[in-house]
Formats: sequence, C-alpha cells, structure tokens
Amino acid sequence: MQFNIITLFPNMFSAISDEGVIARAIKKSIISIKTWQLRDFSDNQYKNVDDKPYGGGAGMVMQVKPIRDCLSEIKQDSPNTKVIYLSPQGRKLNQQLVEELSVLDSITFLCGRYEGIDERVIENDIDMEVSIGDYVISGGELAAMVLIDAIGRRLSGVLGNESSLKDSFVNNLLDHPHYTRPEVVDGQRVPEVLLSGHQAKIDDWRQAQSIEKTKLKRPDLLDD
Repeated sequence: MQFNIITLFPNMFSAISDEGVIARAIKKSIISIKTWQLRDFSDNQYKNVDDKPYGGGAGMVMQVKPIRDCLSEIKQDSPNTKVIYLSPQGRKLNQQLVEELSVLDSITFLCGRYEGIDERVIENDIDMEVSIGDYVISGGELAAMVLIDAIGRRLSGVLGNESSLKDSFVNNLLDHPHYTRPEVVDGQRVPEVLLSGHQAKIDDWRQAQSIEKTKLKRPDLLDD
C-alpha cells in the first residue's frame, strides 16, 4: 500500500518509518510512505501556505492553491488515491473503518495545522474526513501515524502471522488476557488452562475472557 502524506513537518514521520512494525513492512516493500512538504508548493518567496481568515478571528487558515497543486502532483502517480483529511469533524476511527481502508491501494493524508484548511478544499478535494477522537491536537501528523499503523498491521505479511486477527475490537470484543514466564509472580499463578496444552479449551477460555472483559470495560461494544 502507498501512503502519501501532505505535511508541514515531514521529519515527524521518521518515528514510524524508521522504527517498529511499519518500518519492517517498508523494508519488505509491503508499505510505501512518501511525505510531501506543502511549502514546496507555495508561490511566494516566504513559502507561506496560510493566510488570515475572512471574517476575522484568531489563527491562520491553510490556503487552497498549495494543497491543490500538491494533490495534482500526487495524482499523476496515484490517480485513484483516497484523500483523507485528519479532522476532529470527521468520521471517528474504529476497527471497522480500519478494515475498510486496509483494502485500498493508495491513501493520501492531508495533515492540517493552525485553524485548519480552507473549506473549499474539504468540499471539493477531500474524499473523507477522519477523527481519531473527541479531542484536539496540534496537527494531523500524529493522527496520520495512528492510521498508518492501524491500517498497516492489517496488511498481509506485515506481522508475519495471524496475530492482528485477534486484536482488540476485532469482532467488537476486547482482547483476552495474556501471560508469560515466570509461571508465578507474587503468588499469582498463570491460569491452569493455559498450561494444559489443550488448544480447544484454551480457545474457549480466551473467548470467554474476551466477552467478560468487554462486558466489564466496554459494554457499549456488545450493544453495537
């Protein structure tokens, strides 16, 4: 999958492209990440891509032309890329949306800053707005990284096993408890069923634990 990222801070993405699961997926050529410095598409000597809002008010607004010029160049190589604007007004991210996006070949993330982007871009150039939660952060970069990681781990070959199929929120359940060595810690023992070697019983126990944990911590998921 190809991820294009329109941003004022491309160096931030080294955190995800140089380390961890996504970095390994890049080395395997399963994922490709390309950052696009929006200031490269500015038409003034100061490389500004924002201006004061009409009607007054605090902050600045990102302009239409640099964004559209950047998108135009991206679409020369990826004409069918899905353009996503990271926005608190967007569809809230959940596992269902991750699954929907993971079947695409190319996604372009537009990372806003300041007070946001000109509404005409949202109306005419954006395919989807996505929010990672009901709170405000300084820009779309961190949100884009969350999406890349969530989508990337669902791609075949990224994890090298089926572990992503048992993640929390798959089938609307939280993940079951996990244990590792030593067998006893401060008097607490690993549940006997996990030591039994009986895989069917282990699977049944894990399923029951997932349901109980979801009832306790996120009953809304069971309602859904």
